[in-house]
Amino acid sequence: MYNPPHFQEERPEALERVLHDFPLGALVYTTADGLDAEHLPFMYQKEEASKGKLIAHVARKNPIWQRLPDGSGVLTIFRGSDSYISPNWYPSKHETHRQVPTWNYQVVHVHGKIHFTDDPKFLRAAVGMLTRLHETRAAEPRPWTMGDAAVDFIEAQIASIVGLEIEITRVAGKSKLSQNREPRDKAGAIAELRRRRQTTMADAMEQTRQ
Repeated sequence: MYNPPHFQEERPEALERVLHDFPLGALVYTTADGLDAEHLPFMYQKEEASKGKLIAHVARKNPIWQRLPDGSGVLTIFRGSDSYISPNWYPSKHETHRQVPTWNYQVVHVHGKIHFTDDPKFLRAAVGMLTRLHETRAAEPRPWTMGDAAVDFIEAQIASIVGLEIEITRVAGKSKLSQNREPRDKAGAIAELRRRRQTTMADAMEQTRQ
């Protein structure tokens, strides 16, 4: 990933925010047939003695766990908020007419080693944690739990999946948030994004300005 110094994202809280708020990752891997990718909801598990783990699962019918040797190196891409930025939003454009459009975005690349498991205890725990995380976000009066379903149904569902755990070895973050623009132009873009109710991007840009 091309990542100029002024766009490099090294703030742990910013990296973790992307992993938490945008959990659908693109898992990129290489097999004997070439490059391939899966799109999976991941859960980031922070650990003191390491860079942490990513946890997810795939359908047992998905051949990835048979095609990819255990311990293989993989890349998982998490794309955060993004927005088109018009030069018309820059005050300086109306003075010099020497600005062009761009696209602001946040992205996190997680490199690691993948491991597969069909251990029922791991799968129940992983599915339970993933369910609790996202049911809580759904803000329903009564979040769905695995206990809401019949035991035999849940057992059959568990038997139909394979768990995966990615041991994180390296994280690269990029926040392209107009850091290379003069303050008044960045402020103009933030104001226009807020007017358009693109508050996630506006907030991210505001935080880098602070």
